[in-house]
Amino acid sequence: MTSIAASDRLRRFPFPYPQDQYRYSTNVEPARRPVITEVGEWGRWTIDVDDEYEAELREREEILATDPSRCVVLPHMRAACWDTLLECLGEAARANPSTMSLIRDGHSHIWSNALLGEERRFVIGDEDTLGAEPLAYTGSQVQEDIVLLDQREGELWADAGLVTFAADWSLGFDVGMSFLEVHGPVPRVHVEGVIPRAHRFLLRLEPHDPYRRTNWTMSVGRRLDQSTETYPEWGHDRVAVLEDPGLLPDRLQLRVEVQHLIRLSGSAAILFLIRTSMVSLRELATVPAWRVRMAAVLRELPQDMVDYKGLTRFRDPAAAWLESVEAAATVPAE
Repeated sequence: MTSIAASDRLRRFPFPYPQDQYRYSTNVEPARRPVITEVGEWGRWTIDVDDEYEAELREREEILATDPSRCVVLPHMRAACWDTLLECLGEAARANPSTMSLIRDGHSHIWSNALLGEERRFVIGDEDTLGAEPLAYTGSQVQEDIVLLDQREGELWADAGLVTFAADWSLGFDVGMSFLEVHGPVPRVHVEGVIPRAHRFLLRLEPHDPYRRTNWTMSVGRRLDQSTETYPEWGHDRVAVLEDPGLLPDRLQLRVEVQHLIRLSGSAAILFLIRTSMVSLRELATVPAWRVRMAAVLRELPQDMVDYKGLTRFRDPAAAWLESVEAAATVPAE
């Protein structure tokens, strides 16, 4: 993947910790409201286009060519996929009016994307005019991963999706499961009522009223595709990163997902967008408030959450490194 300037990553980075400890929670808030950070902002739009746009779309294309099962649509979700196309392209155009546009022209829509040299006239419901299945086409134009939840019989079901940048999970395994089943392995959330509350919230979600939340983990290297299917390709890195402690702050990444929750007005399905951002420990440590807070969060994180997030091997070394940088920064000059 083409790298970008660390300062740009930091300016756009959704630092996920509002306090010195972290627990699973619904932590939802209204979307499309910018969040001001110590070094920039994030969250102004539900679709975010950044300097890695073309590189990430090429990466997605390569992943889908190798493993088409990363895009799954159950037959009853076709209408929701067309709704998703209009929602995502429309938001991308609003966020980037100088390079993208979506215009209604009679029975057709005209999509223009100068970043990709793309212009296409299509008719809703006619895949021939689009040149692809609508969910696949959406994924070729936006960086976000996409999951669609169908609502029926008082439950939500993960019945469609395009996910190429998963963090240690599998769309192919989860598709067709209920919302509660998908989150079955997550520690604490059922006992503490987090998932039932989230489920009730989503059932009440209204069209044109999007919400968002963040989730985080840590990974080794800037590999976006850390799906269960490709574990043999990246799993060994979690051990190897400790073989040379000097490489730890550059290779270990704080990986944050901004997850948008949008009720689609046509099909009434819930669109679940997942956008992944990463910064290394060394980059993060250049922001003093983030460095101090992340060290505190890692130290305090309960062991069952550490194990579930896959941090067991490097939680303590990561916290120790962040603390050592803080200590060095506060030593007075002689």
